[in-house]
Amino acid sequence: MSYSGMVVDLLSGLAVSVEIFVLTLAVALPLGLVVALGRMSKSPVVSGLFRLYISVVRGTPLMLQIIFVYFAPYFMFGMPLASYPRLLATVIAFGLNYGAYFAEIYRGGILSIDPGQREAAAALGFPRTTTFMRIILPQVVKRVIPAVGNEVITLVKDTSLAFTIAVTEMFTIARQLSSSNTTMAPLVAAGVFYYVFNFAVAWAMERIEKRLSYYD
Repeated sequence: MSYSGMVVDLLSGLAVSVEIFVLTLAVALPLGLVVALGRMSKSPVVSGLFRLYISVVRGTPLMLQIIFVYFAPYFMFGMPLASYPRLLATVIAFGLNYGAYFAEIYRGGILSIDPGQREAAAALGFPRTTTFMRIILPQVVKRVIPAVGNEVITLVKDTSLAFTIAVTEMFTIARQLSSSNTTMAPLVAAGVFYYVFNFAVAWAMERIEKRLSYYD
């Protein structure tokens, strides 16, 4: 295979990797906030359920979670695998996994805010929702950006785990090309693509952090 053909194939796989990345963030970032608030609930039942969810997700491999999400509907409900898109299963598994990690990052950020700010807002008559959305959350976002950035960079690399259920993302294509052409070139090229992708993500997160520096 020519190098140009290899690059075209790898770019098609990169497009799938980027799709997994973007959709996972679209699910995990808001889910993490919901889980963090549930984890901090004053209700022991609600807090316990979210604590269990976080514990299970963080205590089991992401690869196993991907397999479970994809095959569970078939074994539990008899749903044909052909009717269950592999990409959808991948995004669900990734979203649930990263949502748990983001939740703990958010929770740490929320707990780091001086309680006096909530008390002052309450004394001024601000509703709790307004206090959280207008006063607490902006500060939390600023404080958790570095930790969230680390997880986002990890996500770029973790997209390669989609090969577990035969999603043809970039790593899967690189392995196939390397095996069929008996060369390391596709794997090296994939490594370069991952590095550039991560470099762009790290740059974007740094820019976001600087834009929010007015909270310092």
